[in-house]
Amino acid sequence: MEGEFIQFLGNNIREFLTYTGFANFEMGNLVMILFGLLFIYLAVAKEFEPMLLIPIGFGILIGNIPFKDAGLQLGIYEQGSVLNILYQGVTQGWYPPLIFLGIGAMTDFSALISNPKLMLVGAAAQFGIFGAYAIALFMGFEPNQAGAIGIIGGADGPTAIFLSSKLAPNLMGAIAISAYSYMALVPVIQPPIMRLLTSKKERLIRMKPPRAVSHTEKVIFPIAGLLLTCFLVPSGLPLLGMLFFGNLLKESGVTRRLAETARGPLIDVITILLGVTVGASTQASQFLTSNSIKIFILGAISFIIATAAGIIFVKIFNLFLKKGNKINPLIGNSGVSAVPDSARISQVVGLEYDPTNYLLMHAMGPNVAGVIGSAVAAGILLGFLG
Repeated sequence: MEGEFIQFLGNNIREFLTYTGFANFEMGNLVMILFGLLFIYLAVAKEFEPMLLIPIGFGILIGNIPFKDAGLQLGIYEQGSVLNILYQGVTQGWYPPLIFLGIGAMTDFSALISNPKLMLVGAAAQFGIFGAYAIALFMGFEPNQAGAIGIIGGADGPTAIFLSSKLAPNLMGAIAISAYSYMALVPVIQPPIMRLLTSKKERLIRMKPPRAVSHTEKVIFPIAGLLLTCFLVPSGLPLLGMLFFGNLLKESGVTRRLAETARGPLIDVITILLGVTVGASTQASQFLTSNSIKIFILGAISFIIATAAGIIFVKIFNLFLKKGNKINPLIGNSGVSAVPDSARISQVVGLEYDPTNYLLMHAMGPNVAGVIGSAVAAGILLGFLG
């Protein structure tokens, strides 16, 4: 009787394990689950981009829970499943333009308008994108894949997702996770590069206070910016159009409710959906490949090149500027479009050497220029490679 009971219990446990995901659990799933937990830890304990890392980290957990394929349409890659429907916002490129709408409604371009030459600093930082593109080609990636990987250097997650969805959908999970990882690690990666490439004298440079910008200038800027950038790079229209539209909603002064919706509930909802679905797309079988490792390495290289290029450009540019008009090279890092984190790092590092030298408002100029620059770079790559 006891033997029959043990056999009965064993058979039922076996059936239970077969029905649940335990029978399908693999080492790759464990690795990805640990990776998701690391994202959540960094967000909660270290406060590294919690608005992004918590949805992505939890999405990684969702995407790597194995289950028995019983025709239930649960997985993110199964047509008709809830996750698959939500994921179409990523694969079809719906979410990134809506994110840019919210970013535009949050962004104050005053620092850039008052000192237009800071646009060049933001443009210089995009060198990281094209540098990584060249390296990716050398490593054997196809041109369209290399273009999608290179955009990681812009440290702009929505732009990386938008471009990779068009050029390299099969690499989108690794590219998105890499882009958001380096965005979160801005406070860790950038300061050592800034200290290495600047002298003590350069760190102490004081810049003239930005001039006051009129309401008329603020209204004209998004209109002029749209016409200028999108006539030159029409393929950047989805991102740049929504960015400048959101900014016009903010600066017009007569569409306050729309601007508040764009920079509040709308961007919050899209951020949640984008983060969870991007995280869930990193199933171990799709994500744990040699290409993913290469993409993370190339992303780091791209990010380092972008940061260094912005700083070095300022140092060279200063050779042609008069003494009172020189730019503090510490704001060169903010050409990387991780808004506002990279600008905040310029301020933090600057205060270490002069507690009365406030660089934040100056750094916001190249920072918002970097947002425009990364979208323009994405449009150029899409135009040539799409």
